[in-house]
Amino acid sequence: MNIIDIHTHHDTAQQALISTSPDIFSPKEGCYYSLGIHPWNTLEPFELSFDRLHALARHRQVIAIGETGLDALRGAPLDVQLALFKQHLELACEVNKPLIVHCVKAWQPLIKAWRETVAHDQVKMAIHGFRGNINVAQTLINEGFYLSFGPKYNPETLLATPSNRLLLETDDSTTTIEDVVVTVAKSLGVTPSSLMVQATNNARTFLGCDKP
Repeated sequence: MNIIDIHTHHDTAQQALISTSPDIFSPKEGCYYSLGIHPWNTLEPFELSFDRLHALARHRQVIAIGETGLDALRGAPLDVQLALFKQHLELACEVNKPLIVHCVKAWQPLIKAWRETVAHDQVKMAIHGFRGNINVAQTLINEGFYLSFGPKYNPETLLATPSNRLLLETDDSTTTIEDVVVTVAKSLGVTPSSLMVQATNNARTFLGCDKP
């Protein structure tokens, strides 16, 4: 399994982890998925969706949980989002699969929930589409998180991210992952080919594909 694009919503993407909702999950052979309930979708009842997510979490093509998370600017009140995020965390621990996380202006409650989750240290977590500053990045890195960078990012934060915690993505952009690799490699001062190898190896570690 060679995944370079750790987070995309394009269901035809190659070498990618396709993020989708458990309600519309329809796996294609040869593809891999992350399933979760996005915080933007918390204004409507989501209990049945989470039940479906729980039932699908062990599917052989579902190799991560998410995207899920917290968004202070959109979706249900933060306490509702937080309760759902904790359910995702607990599920990720239960099935021993990594978590893909969306977070906007809610870093402290997110980290607090992470720390309070039983067995959280057994599960890897990636912040997708990270555009935060160096201080936020350092806090997340110290917690053991991976940071995933897409077409838009903070160059200073990118440079401060340890090479073994760096992931790449396209999200819902029309930009290809190859273009993301070229752009990020230029910011880092490395070759696209070396970045491709590093990001692919990081994705394998994050997803647990390097386990015997």
